[in-house]
Amino acid sequence: MDSGLTGSMTALIVLLSAGLLLVGAEIFVPGAVVGTMGVLCLMGAAWVAFTIGTTLGTYVSVGIVLLLAITMVLWIKFFPRSSIGRKMTLSQDGQTFKAAEPKEALLGKTGVAQTELRPAGYALIDGRRVDVVTEGGLVPKGAALRVTQVEGNRVIVRKAEEAT
Repeated sequence: MDSGLTGSMTALIVLLSAGLLLVGAEIFVPGAVVGTMGVLCLMGAAWVAFTIGTTLGTYVSVGIVLLLAITMVLWIKFFPRSSIGRKMTLSQDGQTFKAAEPKEALLGKTGVAQTELRPAGYALIDGRRVDVVTEGGLVPKGAALRVTQVEGNRVIVRKAEEAT
């Protein structure tokens, strides 16, 4: 074997291996960058195989397509039932999911600061833990609060005047 053919075969093996590893790694690395690099490596392997010979190029190209197709079918069939698949996918169809209650219902209600508000923190209002912001200034933990404004998801509170 001459050195040119040996170098081409080495490049073919490296590109095939890298491509398969990168496509497999796409499962764990979001963003499609790794998978795209893997597909480009596989395309490069096919190109290198065609430069060695058309028969080898045809076999490598068909092998890549068949391997990817078989892998995809097996992936769809078995991955959702694996332990990793169950952790990465939803177990419910989402029909029973509920949106958060509108915060406008809190307007005028009173509560207690669960954390020190500087000026943001948490308060217990109507038995719910709510992320709140003061109108300004610090409010100590445990202080009585009154909701003065609601702007979308932003709940604005003021220290309530102490009842006598």
